[in-house]
Amino acid sequence: MAASPTGWVSDGEFVHHNASIDHPERPERLVSITAHLTHTGLLERLVEWPAIPAADEDLMRVHTRAYLTMIERSEGRWLDPDTYVGRNSPAIARLAAGAVQSAALGVWRGELTNAFCAVRPPGHHALPDRAMGFCLYNNIAIAAKSVLHADPDARVFIVDWDVHHGNGTQAIFYEDASVLYASVHQYPFYPGTGALHETGRGKGAGTTVNRPLPAGSGDKEFLGAITDIIDNHARPFCPDLVMISAGFDAHESDPLAGLNVTTHGFGVATRLVCEFAAEVCAGRVLSVLEGGYNVHALAECAEVHLEELLAAAMARHGNRAHAN
Repeated sequence: MAASPTGWVSDGEFVHHNASIDHPERPERLVSITAHLTHTGLLERLVEWPAIPAADEDLMRVHTRAYLTMIERSEGRWLDPDTYVGRNSPAIARLAAGAVQSAALGVWRGELTNAFCAVRPPGHHALPDRAMGFCLYNNIAIAAKSVLHADPDARVFIVDWDVHHGNGTQAIFYEDASVLYASVHQYPFYPGTGALHETGRGKGAGTTVNRPLPAGSGDKEFLGAITDIIDNHARPFCPDLVMISAGFDAHESDPLAGLNVTTHGFGVATRLVCEFAAEVCAGRVLSVLEGGYNVHALAECAEVHLEELLAAAMARHGNRAHAN
């Protein structure tokens, strides 16, 4: 049975994660994406995939038991100057992690060709025992660990193009040879990690790749870094699954950073990743929303990102239909 095309994974509960004050990581981010995709008619072309809360055992493949307990007891608290736990945020963060995990397993099993997870709070700054950078649970790391739990021989490539380096994801897989983590990000910038010399350790030596970009870099530098990562690192690694930490805060209109990537540039980046995945792993791509704080630019970036994911999925179906 052929896989379904592109999955859309989201839930109305995600808008209830709220600091109750003005905050860049706010519910309007998802409201804008969903409204725009509905208006363009793109949303109805996607396969809705259920969000299922992560169980403790899923979360603990990445996070400590003590950390889970702390999050569950932190409603109404700020964990650092940037990161809040609002009313019901522990349950919502658990749902976000489970949604990404569910979609990743759906792609891994071939029930979806690829998928985009429109979830919040984001995840790539979350460490095993520490929340930071708006992130509570590391959604993409939990999903990758779940795939590796299902198949210990699997190889996973995570490409992170959020404008901020994904220090949490890097730390989690820094000594893990089964995961290639590669990041394109503004540097020097928050959170201060992601230098060129950070390349992994122990069994994971060489499986961390950082391509830091100076402020002011645009499409040329951004797409050049992604092409370099694919050609010189991901292709030799030969992954079985590709995952994207899809932050769109490197956009030229984003208020929190200083890169100048265009909406078109994000579409090209998505196409490059999908073409690579089609070559090496049957097009299996799982994309997870991270940053992006100009809500209008974010919605437009989500549109071009999903258009490329859907085109890649439909092309794969067309190829299968022709072959059969």
